[in-house]
Amino acid sequence: MTIRIDIWSDIACPWCRIGKARFESALARFAHRDEVEVAWHAFILDPDLPVRYDGTEVEYLIERKGMPRAQVEAMTQQIARAGAGEGLDFDFDSVVPSSSLAAHALLKYAEATGADIGAVEDALFDAHFRDGEVIADADVLVRIGAAQRLDAGAVRAGLTDPTVVRAVQADLAAAQQIGVSGVPFFVFEQKYGVSGAQPAEVFTQALEQVWAEVHPQVGLTPLGEPDAAACGPDGCAVPTRPDAGAEQS
Repeated sequence: MTIRIDIWSDIACPWCRIGKARFESALARFAHRDEVEVAWHAFILDPDLPVRYDGTEVEYLIERKGMPRAQVEAMTQQIARAGAGEGLDFDFDSVVPSSSLAAHALLKYAEATGADIGAVEDALFDAHFRDGEVIADADVLVRIGAAQRLDAGAVRAGLTDPTVVRAVQADLAAAQQIGVSGVPFFVFEQKYGVSGAQPAEVFTQALEQVWAEVHPQVGLTPLGEPDAAACGPDGCAVPTRPDAGAEQS
């Protein structure tokens, strides 16, 4: 019997990038990884963000969070260091703040075609956080899709396909229904939630505990650390201790 993990994530969320890497590291070492079903879901941290924000990522965060510039710069530097620890590149000076709605549409279209959605998501994260691409730009998304062997014309049409749009909206509605307020957010077997970019060891523990219950073995203990780093509507928290984080303020 497989176990299912539903993950809500936003391309505009740096902790989602880090959390994905940590989760996948844990999954790769899990003895029953071939019996784990992973479903990725759309989450939009800032629905009011325009297609392209007229300013830098730091300026956007200052406006959005109301924090001093020095504090925002320290936050982005700390996130970049955490990413480097997972082998990820973050260049916040190059990031172009822009709506992630179209990027989520690409992911839903890719999923419908049977493409490797994890690879497409990684490409989107790299485009946004490393390469300074505008993830709301249809030409950028078509190029990313084509690099993953998706038909360019079909991708362009898929970005506004009503079925794809409804799938994105369904994810957003589901997140609201279960009370997801910050991402990344992991739901194991539609019963247990793990919030934030937890250390890989926490995901390993969660996988093993849920596997034991499903098959069954022993009861579960609470999953994850309550203060893991995550992003919410008001911005991204930074860790207060190694490999963990602070609750979203």
